[in-house]
Amino acid sequence: MANYPAEKIRNIALIGHGSSGKTSLTAAFLFNSGATNRLLKVDAGNTVTDYDPDEIERKISINAALCHFEWNKHKINLIDCPGYTNFLWDTRASLRAVDAGVVTVCSVAGVEVGTEKGWNMLVDLKLPRIIIINKLDRENSDFDRTVEGVQQFFGRNAVPVQLPIGSEKNFKGVVDLVQKKAYLFEGDGSGKMTEGEIPADMKEAVDKKIEELTEMVAENDETLMEKYFESGELSIQDVIQGLNKSIREGEFFPIFAASALTNMATQPILDGVVNFLPSPIQRGSIMVDDIEIKPEDSSPFSALVYKTISDPYTGRITIMRIFSGTVKPDSAVYNVNAQANEKFTGLFFLKGKEQVPTPEAGAGDIVATAKLKVTTTGHSLCDKSRPVEFPRIKFPEPSISFAIQPKTRADEDRISQAVHRITEEDPTVRFERDPETSQLIVSGNGQLHVEIITDRLKKRYNVEVELKPPKVPYRETIKKKADVQGKYKKQTGGRGQYGDVKIIMEPLARGADFEFEDKVFGGAIPRNYIPSIEKGIREAKKKGVLAGYPAVDFKVTLYDGSYHEVDSSDIAFKVAATMAFKKAMKECKPTILEPIMNVEVYTPEGNMGDIMGNLNGRRGRVQGMELKGAMQLIKAQVPMSEMLDFEPTLTSITGGRGSFMMEFSHFEEVPAQFQQKIIQDSVAEGRIRAEEEDK
Repeated sequence: MANYPAEKIRNIALIGHGSSGKTSLTAAFLFNSGATNRLLKVDAGNTVTDYDPDEIERKISINAALCHFEWNKHKINLIDCPGYTNFLWDTRASLRAVDAGVVTVCSVAGVEVGTEKGWNMLVDLKLPRIIIINKLDRENSDFDRTVEGVQQFFGRNAVPVQLPIGSEKNFKGVVDLVQKKAYLFEGDGSGKMTEGEIPADMKEAVDKKIEELTEMVAENDETLMEKYFESGELSIQDVIQGLNKSIREGEFFPIFAASALTNMATQPILDGVVNFLPSPIQRGSIMVDDIEIKPEDSSPFSALVYKTISDPYTGRITIMRIFSGTVKPDSAVYNVNAQANEKFTGLFFLKGKEQVPTPEAGAGDIVATAKLKVTTTGHSLCDKSRPVEFPRIKFPEPSISFAIQPKTRADEDRISQAVHRITEEDPTVRFERDPETSQLIVSGNGQLHVEIITDRLKKRYNVEVELKPPKVPYRETIKKKADVQGKYKKQTGGRGQYGDVKIIMEPLARGADFEFEDKVFGGAIPRNYIPSIEKGIREAKKKGVLAGYPAVDFKVTLYDGSYHEVDSSDIAFKVAATMAFKKAMKECKPTILEPIMNVEVYTPEGNMGDIMGNLNGRRGRVQGMELKGAMQLIKAQVPMSEMLDFEPTLTSITGGRGSFMMEFSHFEEVPAQFQQKIIQDSVAEGRIRAEEEDK
């Protein structure tokens, strides 16, 4: 493919709820442009942008996939973005690489949560957008009802520029309100389009809509307003020009009508992308730390890496949006974030997983390279003579965690490298080894996200794991004071072992952890044995007496003891201290503490009561509420043990519109009625023996 100047490039992201038809629409665009020789289908598992085995199997988009094609002497870089909430992080990252959004809405289901969240991302980034009401050939589809829903969610400046001809199975084309023409389609997937007369029964409605559209366009441009008042009409070119300006400034969102699966009315959408959406030149310069980045080939090179792919054959593939300058297959660039030089070993445009080599890429384009050493998602690449660091891509914090257990020793050996490759590709995944439970914890944006991660471990890296709920890191502490003695005396024929300590154990304030004080006077215990006594208690407190969890928030005062000239040793006093600790813990009214989490839940107002009731049922305490845009934010404190299955519950209650974040706050005593269950579970896990519990 020839390199295109920036004014002839359109960078767009297809966003919308899962199953609203984004991938089918992409397939129609590729076919109509000649980039593919047939209309590919999601159900057949052969589309260009859903090429991952998990996507083919599940028939949903999991990854944002890039492709390119030519239309009306323009190059269109299209990113087919995932729409299910578990994978919207990839959509957010992709929007940093484009100049406009193309929003798909199902004409049966209407505006759904993925569409709503994607739209909010476009608003945050101030990106122009157009809307496509898709699946108009389906039973129960309704264009007018869907338009009303779109305007309810996104504002009255979302206005049709097309009207459908026919409905449901009789949908056969569109009336273009800008071109003032009717376009009719075969409906067999061929995309064959013919111009026809506007149906007589639609003429009155079409004339009214054309007038309304012309007035709206004129209102947003003084020059066009004067022209409209003078002549009472605007030329087609005037309307296109006015729409381009209004869309670019976020004043107008045109609505198109289509059926992507049958490839009906998809070509006029491509015309709209070229005519209405801005080029990188029209988007203009951007300021980064007082540096003006101009979308010009003559400027110093600068680019943002918005995505990294871990390819089993090529290795790490780095995809970047070039904001200024040019780059070649052997270019040397500077990574500002890693403060390191990088050398390209190839340059190519992506069409799904296909790599199309190019001798050069310029300002405004989206291009990929492979095998960079330190560069990862969110990094800025530039000419070293003008360091530029673009704002980092913000990714959501994981909302759900599971423990993963490798099935075999071989799986355990392979997991480290596999984990590294997965986190390179997906920056929202966390793999952490819990130092207390020794479990490997995987965290993601939802249960489906985590399940797909484990599928990839198996399919890509031949690592099989089992998913289990993570263990809750309980603690043990004491509620009263005790004075005890620990004496260790052992005679085995030769030199014996002797250590004798007397300690006072008492509670400390919550969060104080542990204190040790030496108050031995008069040489009752030689000074050289004191560190061993403290060490013995510190090691013993790692395992409490109730359920085998670490003991915290107590003080030990060593005040007396005795020793033997020959038999005393460091090990003997260490054992004696351990004995004293266990004895004291049992006399000090031990209890179990649980971690309490600060939880923030975002929910539609209509679901607020159900969410608060659910949190109360989880032993949560609601701390407050506040309005955040169209959502309610509920702040609460909830025990960690009660939050392990909250994510699917929240999804069910809010229809996927809700989200939540949580972080550790503090420890609190577990209510007495729940402590016995924790102890029984510890016995079952082998953390403590049943006889220890009985003692």
